Amino acid sequence: MKIGVFDSGVGGLSVVHDIERAMAGHHVVYRDDKLNLPYGNKSREQLLQIVTPILQSMVQDGCQIIIIACNTVTTTIIDDLRQVIDVPLVGMEPMIKPAAEMTKTGKIAVCATPATLDSSRYAWLKKTYAADIEVLEPDCNDWAMMIESEALDHQKIQDRINEVCERGADIIVLGCTHYHWIQEEINDVAVGRATVIQPIEPVIEQLNKVIQQLK
Repeated sequence: MKIGVFDSGVGGLSVVHDIERAMAGHHVVYRDDKLNLPYGNKSREQLLQIVTPILQSMVQDGCQIIIIACNTVTTTIIDDLRQVIDVPLVGMEPMIKPAAEMTKTGKIAVCATPATLDSSRYAWLKKTYAADIEVLEPDCNDWAMMIESEALDHQKIQDRINEVCERGADIIVLGCTHYHWIQEEINDVAVGRATVIQPIEPVIEQLNKVIQQLK
């Protein structure tokens, strides 16, 4: 089966690699949109205008399923996209529910873009699954572009992670696929204090379910 993976930039490549390792035998096609980076500071209307034609072109190229490997797109416009894209869309969004279930301190941290944190979907996730949990949201607004340009400010990253750990967060949610590339660094800073999670495993599980439904 031809599986499309879409993200704004290099973040989605980590998703491609994980899918190819877990699901040999399928053809994975990757599409990014580096021309319009970053996505994290764009409005819902801007994102719809940018993303819709890209996904339509992926369908025209034969993709039978498309993974939206972008938390910003998923949390802001995936419902709108499902109205106009003729193949199943599998999104990626911050893992608020599992984080709330895992925490022992009652505090979690979500590392995500401003657009994701401001989205109604993210607000719903917090209200539904973390009403009794303190959710810390460190300023990660420039992380995606640092990762995209391979110009990491390691001290800034470490300071943000240290800050949430010192405030008691024992689960750190990576709510942007760009951040998957620095997960090892985040793990090193948080070791012994917090567990770092990201959604590739549940996404692969959902992808398998959709593939079975399409057979």
